[in-house]
Amino acid sequence: MNRRYLRQGAAALAGAILLPTFALAANEPQPFSYDALVERARSMANTAYQPPALPAPEVVQQIDYARHGELVFDTQRAPFSGQPDTEASEGYPLVFFPLGKYAPKGVHMFMVDQGEAVEIPYSADFFDMPADNPARQLPADAGFAGFRLQEWHTAEDWVKQDWVAFQGASYFRSIGADGQYGQSARGIAIDPAVAGKPEEFPDFTEFYIEQQDDATPDTPVIVHALLDGPSVTGAYRFKMTRGLDRTTPVVMDVEARIFLREDVDRLGLLPLTSMFWFGEYGAERLKDWRPEVHDSDGLAMWTGSGERLWRPLNNPDATRVSAFADENPKGFGLMQRDRNFDHYQDGVFYDRRPSVWVEPLKPLGKGSVQLLEIPTDDEIHDNIGAFWVPDGKASKGTEYDLHYRLHWQNLSPVPATNIAQTIATRIGRGGQPGHKRPENVYNFTVEFDRPEVMQQIPYGVFPEVKVSTSAGIVSRTFARPVPNGNVWRASFDLELEPDQVADLRMYMELEGKPLTETWLYQFKPEWAMGKVQ
Repeated sequence: MNRRYLRQGAAALAGAILLPTFALAANEPQPFSYDALVERARSMANTAYQPPALPAPEVVQQIDYARHGELVFDTQRAPFSGQPDTEASEGYPLVFFPLGKYAPKGVHMFMVDQGEAVEIPYSADFFDMPADNPARQLPADAGFAGFRLQEWHTAEDWVKQDWVAFQGASYFRSIGADGQYGQSARGIAIDPAVAGKPEEFPDFTEFYIEQQDDATPDTPVIVHALLDGPSVTGAYRFKMTRGLDRTTPVVMDVEARIFLREDVDRLGLLPLTSMFWFGEYGAERLKDWRPEVHDSDGLAMWTGSGERLWRPLNNPDATRVSAFADENPKGFGLMQRDRNFDHYQDGVFYDRRPSVWVEPLKPLGKGSVQLLEIPTDDEIHDNIGAFWVPDGKASKGTEYDLHYRLHWQNLSPVPATNIAQTIATRIGRGGQPGHKRPENVYNFTVEFDRPEVMQQIPYGVFPEVKVSTSAGIVSRTFARPVPNGNVWRASFDLELEPDQVADLRMYMELEGKPLTETWLYQFKPEWAMGKVQ
């Protein structure tokens, strides 16, 4: 979008990007900058929280699931659609989500060009809808529920696939390299899983979207967002790059200035959220025909000291939070390492769900990566969270300055080259085959793979399995190769009473040096084996 369209007023802008002229007539360009948004968020933190208005609630409540499905965005009116009969710039077409019963909060959208912003008000003309749809009664200041950016590889395909979406509280997500949505990220997590205290979900209340007038598929899209909630305010800047083709990972550079207006018991920064019902282990696997169901299968961590950690996810019997203390971690992420369709057998393509790796671009200091696991009995619930919790009390008046990068892709963007990584965790009855299996003894067999590492093990040499546990007794540790020549299995038994929970730590070692990443696991018998042994 060329700057002159903003300067010439709303009518010219409407013509340039095919917006309803009447909808923008009262909205003159206003100065805008990230620094000004930061100062606005800081000022808001010193005032009492005002809940966001719910536009025309009597109308919005009528837009149920069925009526909401009737609202189809008119692609001819999408900003940056690059229609041949307009002077609109080429960029990623911008499509808006309408309000509805299950998305009732109005979010304000602004187009930004060279330091000036113009709001895009809601209009029924944006959507193809039946004449009797209640959305036609929404006022012009109702706002939208969110937005998404469409693919832009050919003039035909962009209407079929979006590559990033912001909708609901501070949630956003991307399709990654395989064109499939999965887990989400959030702007912030306030008091997740704090006993006796409900979690708070602050909202992105305003978005400021900027694209260059000479945009290409590898030109970043800049999105600014204003965050507001009872305990926090914030200003965010997202620099998002899709890449030149559909196989390119999506990269987002995020800057955030966060201001606490109230004390927070658990402050989750750089948060991710995902779903794990069951994998190749877990009692829940007996309840469904599919071998595995999950958007992510583990938490990967690269500590400040350089250690690589892998924690397979659990579907526990009660909400649990695990904390991994660290100082200036190099990164962490919720990963979908299992990319084999045969391991899922589902047409929703869990094998294509993106992993998300968080790379701090500014040191985080002391704190902990925390993993939240919530019990679920279905795949429709996001029951996994991962976030950074800084040391020290998150007190009213505290400010945070964050700069980090999100990588939406299949596997880690920074794989270790000198150690093997976990590819499977398998759990069963312990004891020696051919003998009566002892009660309360469980076998863990963990598979590691990285050909350039494992193929260097001399023939006839067996790595040492190093195991420790917080509860129970470890026995029968050994390593053995899988016949394909690349994968090695580390196996051990754990004797554990039914009411105990064991935090396990294991890796393989060769000649006194780590051969694999460190496998971590929290185990309670009924999670993996069911209540009937």
